[in-house]
Amino acid sequence: MKKIISFSGKGGVGKSTLLVLMLKFLLEKFKDLNILVIDADPDANIGDIIGKEIHFKETIGGKMTVLKDQIQKRQIPLNVSKAQIIESEVFDALIEMDNFDILEMGRSEGEGCYCSVNNTLKRVIDILSKNYDVTLIDAPAGLEYFARKTGRNVTDLVIVSDPSKMGIHTMNRILEVSKEVDLKFENIWILGNRFPENIRDILEKEVAKIKQEYVKLLGFIANSDEISKMNIVGENLLNLPNESEAYITSKELFAKIV
Repeated sequence: MKKIISFSGKGGVGKSTLLVLMLKFLLEKFKDLNILVIDADPDANIGDIIGKEIHFKETIGGKMTVLKDQIQKRQIPLNVSKAQIIESEVFDALIEMDNFDILEMGRSEGEGCYCSVNNTLKRVIDILSKNYDVTLIDAPAGLEYFARKTGRNVTDLVIVSDPSKMGIHTMNRILEVSKEVDLKFENIWILGNRFPENIRDILEKEVAKIKQEYVKLLGFIANSDEISKMNIVGENLLNLPNESEAYITSKELFAKIV
């Protein structure tokens, strides 16, 4: 199995939480799976959700800040290309957990455009993902992620919407931008998070309007007080009890993807 699964949507819809629930599902269902988690969101929530403190200097953003300073001060060896150094820094940013690896992009590394760095980062992430059976990506909330074709090798795009006009609007804009820049996905899954049962038909009708066979409604997950409590007190969401209603539903939905 080779899957690159990206969770996207408006900020605050629960992308990071759902990614961790999928990670929990994969770890329990497939014992020998090589999994990479890429936290591409500048807010960097994955570490908090799994109880892992990740310092800025450990992130790609932190390492690129140091590297850019070295380049500007001409402290880079002449016999080593910038691309080679960037690749080395990215591999060094990999954090090994017990059953998976995590790569945190971190916040922006400062003012100005560093296109050579950005392009090399994309290439290195492509190389990294080939070494894993499943790569889970927590995408930034902004549409720039898609406009820049950062997700060009994603096999399954999961667009998460909460029960709000803004959530559904962002879902449609992601679909539009992906089409405009010709991003290809094997599947696009629409997932309604924290949806009360009495308004789920609204999202169902919105998805029905899309009329593209590879865009599918994955399903709905109800609001979970248990998950909210674990998040606010900083408990590792991977330790969510298996009998949790939200997790039982999540497993059923994620099984459709893998």
